[in-house]
Amino acid sequence: MSNLLPVSLGTAADTVSPRNILFIGGTGVISATAAERAVALGHRLTLLNRGRSAGRPVPDGAEVLHADIRDPQAVREVLKGREFDAVADFISFTPDQARAGLEMFRGRTGQYVFISSASAYQKPPTTLPIRESTPLKNPFWKYSQDKIACENLLFEAYREQDFPLTVVRPSHTYDRTKIAMVGGWTDIHRMRAGMPIMVHGDGTSLWTLTHSRDFAKAFVGLLGRPQAVGESYTITSDEYLPWNQIYRLFARAAGVPEPELFHVSSETIAAHSPELGPNLLGDRSHSVIFDNTKIKALVPDYRATIPFADGAREIVEWHDQHPELQVVKEDFMELSDRLYDWSRR
Repeated sequence: MSNLLPVSLGTAADTVSPRNILFIGGTGVISATAAERAVALGHRLTLLNRGRSAGRPVPDGAEVLHADIRDPQAVREVLKGREFDAVADFISFTPDQARAGLEMFRGRTGQYVFISSASAYQKPPTTLPIRESTPLKNPFWKYSQDKIACENLLFEAYREQDFPLTVVRPSHTYDRTKIAMVGGWTDIHRMRAGMPIMVHGDGTSLWTLTHSRDFAKAFVGLLGRPQAVGESYTITSDEYLPWNQIYRLFARAAGVPEPELFHVSSETIAAHSPELGPNLLGDRSHSVIFDNTKIKALVPDYRATIPFADGAREIVEWHDQHPELQVVKEDFMELSDRLYDWSRR
């Protein structure tokens, strides 16, 4: 791995040692913003992806290598024996994919950062706040179960083979392209049309939303840190809001003074929509408050500073500027109308 030499990039908080970093992916909600921050701090960043996503630009100064991570031979050819101080894997979701990453980067990096999910934590949680010591158990959602299986496989490799693993568990992380409400833009459409808006449960369960720019501060801060090897870290905002308030913040951002909210249990929604059910029952229906003490000890200047009131305005403004993204889903319109009528019987 490359030698780390100190370089000053401005303020004391921004003084870092430049690291040689590889992102597998790099164009997603959290990875694109992390890439921007890594380059801004002077790290030597390489992105490995298929080159098919044009939604978020690659930051100036980043190197891009095109290969499908599911094709090991193609990856070996483009990497050409290179080594890295840190490799961040944003796109492994199953144990087979995690095992392939383990085989590909064993001996090639000083740190392998696997992006898991805070949805892997115990559902329903028996205690709050949720910490890294909270058990991993989610009987409702296969996505979370697969992330847990990936972690188990990689931590076994750390314990038995000294594989330099770090696990990061983000919760609901967003950028201006992502609407947090279950119906996405369809809910904004319904608000502006004066139609009732479905909220799962009674709307009082607590939820944590983290802007990708805030997440990037902590995430990039742990890259190349040897003391992070063998550890897991939750990275979220410290702000938590009831779902009713989240919907009202979107309504305010959309210019709707007071939306008409109606409430349906998550179990009922799941019974009527197999597509929405696993995410609701396995994540959104449970109150989540996170303790970020551990990541703040490693990255002392980390603090999430973007309140969701600002994030909601950014999201709605972005969609208003891009009409092509304003997709109204007829199946969700029908589901909302049907369950509204059902709730009024």
